[in-house]
Amino acid sequence: AEALKRLLEVFGMEDPPPPPAHFKQPPQYMVDLFNTVANADGVTKNPDILEGNTVRSFLDKTHGENMRFLFILSSVAKSEKILTAELHLFRLWPRATDGPKRHHFCQVSVYQVLEKNKPDAPGGKKLLAARLVSLQGSGWEVFAITQAVRDWTEDESSNQGLLVTVQGLGGSPLDPSLLQWLQPKPVGRGSRGAALRSPFFQVCVMANGIGSSFLADSQAPILPAKMPVPKLTGPRSTRSLDRLQPCQRHPLSVDFEEIGWSGWIISPRGYNAYHCKGSCPFPLGENMRPTNHATVQSIINALKLSEGVSSPCCVPDKLYSINLLYFDDDENVVLKQYDDMVAGSC
Repeated sequence: AEALKRLLEVFGMEDPPPPPAHFKQPPQYMVDLFNTVANADGVTKNPDILEGNTVRSFLDKTHGENMRFLFILSSVAKSEKILTAELHLFRLWPRATDGPKRHHFCQVSVYQVLEKNKPDAPGGKKLLAARLVSLQGSGWEVFAITQAVRDWTEDESSNQGLLVTVQGLGGSPLDPSLLQWLQPKPVGRGSRGAALRSPFFQVCVMANGIGSSFLADSQAPILPAKMPVPKLTGPRSTRSLDRLQPCQRHPLSVDFEEIGWSGWIISPRGYNAYHCKGSCPFPLGENMRPTNHATVQSIINALKLSEGVSSPCCVPDKLYSINLLYFDDDENVVLKQYDDMVAGSC
């Protein structure tokens, strides 16, 4: 229990989120983002993709009635700094219409609702983003809504949702059939494809200090101090041979199912953290990539110039980050990056 509690601290949590009550498909955009940022076991392959270290996605809670959207931000911690926020809407192919197609573009506007019951009254809404959208085609349309989300996180009561309007060029009315958005449906009624492409917004945040207390003391044991350290077993010759092996990297599998976290972690199912083991005999060769401090320590140890100085330890000299895609306490999908989680070399 103590070890698992410490492991949760590494991942910036007090308690593991409960698994979703019903089977849920994460938004395809978040799955694609994970696959772009990380390889199959979560190790970062494109470190410059994310602006921060956390991307949170929030599904609409109103089913998009009258193009009004509401997102609950309770899972955003006060310590998280909002860097960017985007509204994602999936545009369907236009329905076939009779007669010549005179319209090629329309104007889509996204407003922050200020007056819940009177958004069209003067001062009832604030324009966040507007642009021309082609009426031919299908796919995601993304709008920046950063300032609105910052307002909502500072004052939760100010969150009255978003309003999306569609007009012809110059503000003229537009036939609704020319531009249609995929609408979310209540649980149990929507298709799998609709669930994967429901309207949502994502917020990219920077959360300071995730796992820093553990990583700064990565050589310390995570077992309780009073728990006895198990003694080595096996023939003495085997233990001696193990100590004579040169410092090198060895596999260290972390299986989230064995830990009991597979219910809320979407990807990866586990990863190879690796660990460093072996001797660092004097003199330290360049192939061992010793630091200047390790070289001096090995010399002091070999010449016995000072009492109680041990030989240098075999430790990682390069560390990689990993990424987790998971459901949080509110069943929103989160992509989070954790630094210094995989030993790259020793």
